[in-house]
Amino acid sequence: MSAVGGIPANEFSVVIKMDDIGAGASQHRIAADAIQCAAVAQRFQLISLASLTATISLAKTAAGIMAKGRISADAVQACIATGDPVPVKLDEPMEILFIPEPHEDGEFELDASDCDTMFHDGKGVDIGEAASQTFGLALDPYPRSSDAEITLRKAGVKTEDEERADSGPFAGLAALKSKLTP
Repeated sequence: MSAVGGIPANEFSVVIKMDDIGAGASQHRIAADAIQCAAVAQRFQLISLASLTATISLAKTAAGIMAKGRISADAVQACIATGDPVPVKLDEPMEILFIPEPHEDGEFELDASDCDTMFHDGKGVDIGEAASQTFGLALDPYPRSSDAEITLRKAGVKTEDEERADSGPFAGLAALKSKLTP
C-alpha cells in the first residue's frame, strides 16, 4: 500500500483509512476507471478489462479488519490454444481479513485457513487491491475458445480420457492386442 513518488503501488488502489471504518460495518462501492482497468488487464495478461467493480463491507473484528462483498468484472482473456478472445463475465464473492504487517524481519507463516488474508500498514486497508486479487484468482487459468479443441487435436494433444486410456495399467496389452488383431 505504499506509494513511490505519489504513485500508488497497485494499479487499482482504493485505501480506506482505519479512522473511517468505525465501530460498525462501513459500506463501500468502488469501480476501476479506464486507466486502472487497462493496468489491471496488463497485470493479469488479459486482452481487455471493460469493468471491475466491488461492493465491500468493512468491519473491525478481534482478528483484524474483515472485508466481505462481491466483485464484478467484464473482461476478455486469450485462449490458451488459439489466442482467440474469450469473453469473461465474473460475479464473485469476496471475503478477506486484513491483519497488521509483521514488524520483525524474516519469514511470516500463514495457515491454510489464512489464504484470504492481506496485510495493512495500520493506517488503512486497500480494498481496491483486495478486489484486484480476488478478480485475478477468479479468472480461468486455461481459457479456451470454441476452436481450442480442434487446434489442440491438430497439434496432437490428447484428451484426458485418451491420456488415461494410454497410460492405464492395461494400456500396453491394449496396444499389443490392436497389433495382433487382423
